[in-house]
Amino acid sequence: MENFDAQAKKLAEEKRIKTIVADVEADFQRRREARRSLESGWLLNMRFLAGDQYCDVGPNGGIVAEDKRFYWQTRRVYNRIAPIVDARMSKLTNLQPALQVKAFSDEEGDVQSAKLASAVLKYAQDAVDFPRVASRVTLWAETCGSAFYKVAWNEKGGRQVSVDENGAPVYEGEVSISALPAFEIFPDRLDAESMEDVASIMHAQMVSPSYVLDAFGVSVQPQKQEGGLGVYTLPAADGGNGVKNATEGVLLIERYTKPSALYPEGRLEIVAGGELLYEGDLPYFCGERNERAFPFVKQDCLRLPGSFFGQSVINRLIPLQRAYNAVRNRKHEFLNRLAIGIVTAEDGSVDVDELCEEGLAPGKVLVYRQGAQAPQILDVGGMPAEFAAEEEWLEKEFTYISGVSDLSRSSTVTNVTSASGLQLLLSQDNARMAATMDSIEHSAQSVGRHILRLYRQFAGNARLMTLAGEGKKTQLYYFNASELPTADIRFVGEVAATPTEKRETLLHLFEAGLLTDEQGKVPKEHRNRILDAFGFGDVDSARDISALHAQKATDENVLFIQKELAVDEYDDHEIHINEHTRYLLSNVFDDGKYTEAKERAVKHLRVHKEALNKEKQGAYSAGQAAENALEKVNQ
Repeated sequence: MENFDAQAKKLAEEKRIKTIVADVEADFQRRREARRSLESGWLLNMRFLAGDQYCDVGPNGGIVAEDKRFYWQTRRVYNRIAPIVDARMSKLTNLQPALQVKAFSDEEGDVQSAKLASAVLKYAQDAVDFPRVASRVTLWAETCGSAFYKVAWNEKGGRQVSVDENGAPVYEGEVSISALPAFEIFPDRLDAESMEDVASIMHAQMVSPSYVLDAFGVSVQPQKQEGGLGVYTLPAADGGNGVKNATEGVLLIERYTKPSALYPEGRLEIVAGGELLYEGDLPYFCGERNERAFPFVKQDCLRLPGSFFGQSVINRLIPLQRAYNAVRNRKHEFLNRLAIGIVTAEDGSVDVDELCEEGLAPGKVLVYRQGAQAPQILDVGGMPAEFAAEEEWLEKEFTYISGVSDLSRSSTVTNVTSASGLQLLLSQDNARMAATMDSIEHSAQSVGRHILRLYRQFAGNARLMTLAGEGKKTQLYYFNASELPTADIRFVGEVAATPTEKRETLLHLFEAGLLTDEQGKVPKEHRNRILDAFGFGDVDSARDISALHAQKATDENVLFIQKELAVDEYDDHEIHINEHTRYLLSNVFDDGKYTEAKERAVKHLRVHKEALNKEKQGAYSAGQAAENALEKVNQ
């Protein structure tokens, strides 16, 4: 009886798993068919960007070639889209915002929490090479209209901390950030305008069977996928139609479901090769209130109302590119007629085959029938002015629609010579690209929030990080993950200016006297930061050590919780007094938890003040002695 029950449970479980796999695969096919037309548009954008521009979307949704109307037609490609995308990428990459957390107030606790969060973000960005990932996401967004970050936790990342019972290494874990094209993301609603509006989302990608075996311990058989997901139909090397590459791989489908009444903790199901690899709750607490949420962040090129996926600027440029290619080719055909000419000959007057093969070459002896009219070149007139006018109008339209002027493309601007005019052009470029910049800034900040929430969830109570801090001093951060702020995070917005513009702003502030004190001198702490902003932070001879003294005092503030600290002879007592006083005035001691630490800090501060008084008295005594000696000399 027990064996029968066990067998029945096994069969029921197998049936349940098959039902889940079939449901996930059917759901994926429905979502893929629903957005088939969007994929065709993305592929067409990729073709035009790569230079294969004599193609279009066919009736069945595939990319088909456009045939010549006449065999003699010229069909060269004069790609204006590629340099426009290059210019936009250059500008958007330079304006990539820095993820730096801003303190809510001047309280020491808020300042230290913001400093810790900024350090964690900097460490994570360096670990995953975030600028490179962000550049890939921006390129995909510029090409297809939308792209995505996937922010996950890699259990095999970071340093090795121990070994398990089988002798396998155990790592501390690290954040993993990857760039996903729109081809791999399938929402349940195409009319949802943001990630928060969808109830379920799929991530589907082509992987190798060995990847599935290593990641999930399940062996699956490879399948052939042609031309669709994960295999992009790119132009052929000769500029032709392109080919549909067949790839042997496994379609890995991850279906994420938002928390609901049926699944209070959300749902994650992973299917590949007809096998259920994983099912369970959503793994990450990356929501706004630290609830379980999707690990994806969306970035758009141009937002569209009532659409989940954005629109690429290439969509707007394709009609202009077609017209531009047509104008340039017809213009060159007309020039060929002017240069080579169209020969008219009376029937039977010459050897037509010889004339067609050799033409009217210079120095050619042309023999024609006696009494007949000699062959001559047909007068086709001069180049019509409409060609030049149309070409000039199309070039202006490229600038108007793309938001990229000649100045942004580093071309020579001949009609603008004043500095104010050049600055106006730059301002206009920034205004035209403001929507894209806003999406980049919002997505980068969302990635930062995901990073902090993942560290809070997985980093544990004893995480060690090493960073190059202010003054190029190595800083060790030994923190508890629960100390990271994740609820209400504010970022310092730095997307509005390039590094060059920031340096110019600093010069204007200095000229206005806003960076100097009453005596007209730049304070020590400002001097170091200005050197860093101008790229001279590594010039040791030009730096001041005040930043090192301030950092030493800040580190001592943390150590007061554990022990008493002696005052070193080489300390800058004024800087230490300021930092320790700021620490004592903070809200760290409001709940009375660190009474002993406060007493140690007060005692330490008193020693600094006594040492500073002795230095001042010594300096005063030395000054008096010098004055007395000078009076004796004068007498």
